[in-house]
Amino acid sequence: MTAELVRGQNHPLDRTRVEIRITAGGPVVAAVTLGDADGRLPGTDAVAHPGAPRRTGIEVPRQAAAAHRLAVDLGALPDAVHRVSVLLALPTGIGALTTFGAAAPPSVQVTGLDGTGLAGYTLNGLGAESAVVAVELYRRAGAWKVRAVGQGYADGLAALLRDQGLPQAAELAAEIEEAVGRGHARAVPAPAPAAAHRPDGPAHPAPGPAAPAPDPAAPPTSPAAAPVDYRHPERRSTPAPAVPQPSVGGPVDPAAPASPPSSPPAPSGPVAGDAAGWSMEERLYNQVWGMFEDLTRSVAAYRSASDFAESRLEQELDAALSDPRDRLGTAADAARAAARDRHAALVTQARAALDRDLAQLAAESEVVEPALPPAFARWDSPVWQAHRSAQQRPMALRLGDLHLPEVLDLRIPMLVRLPLERGLWIDCGPDAYAWRGPDPDRAYARRELGSALTDGPPDEAELRRLSLETAVALAARLLAVHPAGEFAVQVIDPGGTALPALAPLLETGVLPAAPVPGAAGVAAVLEGLTRRVDLVQMAVRSRAADALPPDVDTAGQLLIVHDFPHGFDDRALTRLRYLADEGPAVGVHLLMVADRARAREYGPVLDPLWRSLLRITPVPDAHLADPWVGHAWTYEPSLAPRGSQVVRQVLGRVAEARRERRS
Repeated sequence: MTAELVRGQNHPLDRTRVEIRITAGGPVVAAVTLGDADGRLPGTDAVAHPGAPRRTGIEVPRQAAAAHRLAVDLGALPDAVHRVSVLLALPTGIGALTTFGAAAPPSVQVTGLDGTGLAGYTLNGLGAESAVVAVELYRRAGAWKVRAVGQGYADGLAALLRDQGLPQAAELAAEIEEAVGRGHARAVPAPAPAAAHRPDGPAHPAPGPAAPAPDPAAPPTSPAAAPVDYRHPERRSTPAPAVPQPSVGGPVDPAAPASPPSSPPAPSGPVAGDAAGWSMEERLYNQVWGMFEDLTRSVAAYRSASDFAESRLEQELDAALSDPRDRLGTAADAARAAARDRHAALVTQARAALDRDLAQLAAESEVVEPALPPAFARWDSPVWQAHRSAQQRPMALRLGDLHLPEVLDLRIPMLVRLPLERGLWIDCGPDAYAWRGPDPDRAYARRELGSALTDGPPDEAELRRLSLETAVALAARLLAVHPAGEFAVQVIDPGGTALPALAPLLETGVLPAAPVPGAAGVAAVLEGLTRRVDLVQMAVRSRAADALPPDVDTAGQLLIVHDFPHGFDDRALTRLRYLADEGPAVGVHLLMVADRARAREYGPVLDPLWRSLLRITPVPDAHLADPWVGHAWTYEPSLAPRGSQVVRQVLGRVAEARRERRS
């Protein structure tokens, strides 16, 4: 079944010979660029286009058309090629289309040679763009994946090629336009399955759909993908002189320029930023999520293989014991021993494959973690010691770490996009925990979260202390990664019991005053934030931001609610639910520190509130599931090391930056 992708999503490819099928609302030019590990082009020879339609492993049409088929043989690509980008551009002087937004959005389908759908992507949302990177095929850990890109360029094909590091971008764009003009570009229907893009030949001997035979004049190529070239994004190598190479499906085209040469051997080992993105921050974000996805699938494969081994062992033992006459004696013992040996061999083989994947991910984590910016970094990272006021809001925020029981030493940062689309709920209720998780999780909690934790579950007082500490750490992180004055914190604490934990916020002046206790304090804060949400929503709908009253603070707001539901009446409860639903869209975010059991007096009326919040915990707890296979991931909160003053120091710098901005 075809995987329908959205922008930024990727999907693995289970074969190396594919077709790229393109449909558009009018004639478009299709081209392919062959980039290195960081997406850069070594020269014009790394572009397949209508003027040079054949490169090693690539063939594109010579004409502009409303439908295209591109042939791609990933196994035939030079080792230096790590990214195959599919480009679409509007030709000049053909039809009335000057922007992609003037017609139906283009659609790209990646299929097998027999038409089997692998992945599809519709490029919605295009407007003034006249050139776009539609999809890219890229190597990761020795395998190929497809990613939906959808990056458009209003300045046309030259700007696109220039962004991929091609110095001769303008000259090549003009050459492509000239070649399209010579080819009498026209809207042509999609070719039949037996089109000339795939020369006739015997079926590929490997299992799977039929594939074209290699050209007899071409040297043999290995079907296995080459090891990933982990080159640093800022490192450049001088390419060797280009030499002609055979193209996919036939001998060298004498009219086509030579194919891009292989680069010199690159240093082994992973580097930070080895992912797609238009900035280092986006590359690191995508790399972290790539690691999360890779770990998910590696563990899923291991668990599936282990389950198969267990099932096979049970079947073989049942077969050995099915006949009562064979249950005793040396033959039965030998059959049972052989079954157990086969089971052990299967499990050992599965574990070896998992360990191989884990070793690669651990090596990647060792170089990625120190390179993360403050918003993504742990509190013990050196980047916090040199951190100063941010100039712009980051794209994501680290909430904590995630890991699976098969690999306790490898922790993946849990990143959420900013601005927060959902509120957060720090669960401080002791009844919500079965103290799940293996013993190492408990040892981590005792070592990192405080000496008061014992071998048993933490008591209610300890959970409340850790919950408030987690809330303050998250508030400090949000304040630090936003520009000075563009984010603020408000606190509801009806019982006045949160003051010791709020000391870093109060002493640095980031929180101007202690929260007013009792129902009056609850009502005042909720009324002010509700008014802000209403006014900003009306201003946004009316496009009249300048008409907001001067007392309305348009900075982002984080509302920390402690000791819920103490001090809340029905009116306050209604306002809280309103802020949870409507606040995120206009910059008001909710952070609840609450025990759900204590709110049962309200009945099911609060169930939608809890479901709308992302539950996190002050101690390690296995309660988060991934969207692919549903692993139960153990979440660990993002807290400063015990005894560290880093949170207080960061808040002090935030307060200093605010004073400088006001002066």
